[in-house]
Amino acid sequence: MTTSLPRILRSIGAPRVLVAGDLILDQYVLGSVERVSPEAPIQVLAVREEQYRLGGAANVANNLVKLGARVRCGGVVGADADGRRMLAELKTSGIDVSAVVRDRSRPTPLKTRMIAHHQHMLRVDRERTHPLAAAVETQLARRLRKAMKGVDLVLLSDYAKGTLTERVLSVFRGGRIPVIVDPKGRDYRRYRGATAITPNEGEASLATGIPIRDEDTLRQAARRLLEELSLRFILITRGERGMYLLEWNGTEVMIPSEAREVYDVTGAGDTVLAALGLVLAGGGSPEAAARLANTAGGLKVEKLGTATLTREEILARLAEHHREADGKVYPAKALARIIEGHRTRGESIVFTNGCFDLLHPGHIRSIRFARTQGDVVVVAINSDAGVRRLKGAGRPILPAAERAEMLAALEDVDYVTVFDDPTPLRLLRLFKPDVLVKGDAYGAAGVVGREVIERQGGRVALAPMVQGVSTSSLVKRIRGE
Repeated sequence: MTTSLPRILRSIGAPRVLVAGDLILDQYVLGSVERVSPEAPIQVLAVREEQYRLGGAANVANNLVKLGARVRCGGVVGADADGRRMLAELKTSGIDVSAVVRDRSRPTPLKTRMIAHHQHMLRVDRERTHPLAAAVETQLARRLRKAMKGVDLVLLSDYAKGTLTERVLSVFRGGRIPVIVDPKGRDYRRYRGATAITPNEGEASLATGIPIRDEDTLRQAARRLLEELSLRFILITRGERGMYLLEWNGTEVMIPSEAREVYDVTGAGDTVLAALGLVLAGGGSPEAAARLANTAGGLKVEKLGTATLTREEILARLAEHHREADGKVYPAKALARIIEGHRTRGESIVFTNGCFDLLHPGHIRSIRFARTQGDVVVVAINSDAGVRRLKGAGRPILPAAERAEMLAALEDVDYVTVFDDPTPLRLLRLFKPDVLVKGDAYGAAGVVGREVIERQGGRVALAPMVQGVSTSSLVKRIRGE
C-alpha cells in the first residue's frame, strides 16, 4: 500500500469538498519572557508580534485548499471584526463562503494563545457555545443544502461550539454524498447516517464508556461505534501511537505514528481530517486515505500552531520513507522535493559533486568533511557521458548506477543523484544548498557554481585534499604504469 501512496496523491486532481462546522479564529501573541511580574508570581510576556490564523472548520477548509481541493465552507461567524477578518482570510484562500452566516447574537469564536520562546504560556477563549438561534439555524441549513450540490464529499468539523445542531446535521442525512465527521461529546447518535467518524482515543472512550488501555479495548470501542452508528468505517487517532482503521467488512489496519519530533499538536486533527477528505473525495480507499492522513498529521505536529501543508510536502515525506527502505538515489526533480521537506524543518543542505569513479581515501575524506558542514549531504555524480567528456575514452571505470550505489552505501551520504550537464549549475539552482563543498586544490575563486550559491545566500567550503591520491593515479597503478 505505502509504495502506491505517491501515485494516489498525484492522481487525485481537484475534488470538490464542502466543509461545515464550527468556524474559529486563532490569535497568536508571540514574544519573550525575561522577568517575573512585581504584582504577582507570574511571568511577563514582552509582545513581539500578533498573528491570526484560521481555526476549527475554517482550518480544515484552508488545509484542503492548500492540498489542491476546491472548497466550500459553511458555518457561523459573528457580526464583528473577527468575523470580517475570518471571511477575508477564507476568500483570500479561494474558499467559497456562500454558506457562512453572520450571527449578530454571538461573537466569532476566538482562541488567543500566548507564546514565548516557542512554548505556550496561556490560552484565552472568547466564545458562546449555546445552540444557534432558530432563525440563524434555518438560514444556515438552507445555505448548506444549496452548497451540497455538486460536491464529492462533506467534512463536518464539530468543536462543540453550537453550530452543528440536530437540524443542521439533518441536512446531511439520506443523500448519496459521503459525510465524514470529526466528532465531539458523549452522544454520537446525532452522527448516525454519516459515512465515517474520526475521534481520538479519549473521545472514543468517552462516547462508548470503554476505557481504552490497549489494542483489544481499542478494537472493542471501534466496533461498538461502527455498529451502533452504521458507519462504513471508523478512524481512531492515537497520538504518538498512530491510528487505527476499522471498516464495515472487518478490515482493520494499525498505522504507526509518523511524527519525528512533536513540536505543536494544535490543529493536527484538522490536518488529518483535510488529508483524509482529499483522498476519499478523489476516489481513494479508506486505507489509502488513512495512511496519507497519518503522514500529513505527522508533518503538521512538527510545525508551530495551526498550519497548512501542500501535496509536495507530503510527497517529499513519502519519498523519504521510500529512501529509508530502498536506498538513497533519486532523479534530480524528485530529490528537489525531498530537499525542500528538509529545509522546511530547518535543516541545512550540503552539496558536493564529482565523477567519483573508483572510490578512494580522498573521496572519503571529502565526504566526511561535507558531513561536518551541515545536516543533509547530497552528492551529485557525473553521468557516464559526462565523465567521458571530462576524462576521455576509457572512463568511467564503473557505470553511473554502480558509482551511485557505492556512494549510497556510505553513512555520511544522505542522497545521490546523477546529472548529465557539463556543470552542476542547474542542480545548484534547483536544490539551493546552504553549502557547496569542493576540494581546496580549486581555491574558492575556481569553484564552479560559487557565484550561484553565494547569490542564493549560501557559501563555499573547501575540503582538504589528500596529496597524490586520485582515480587517474589508481588506474595507472593498476595498469603498472
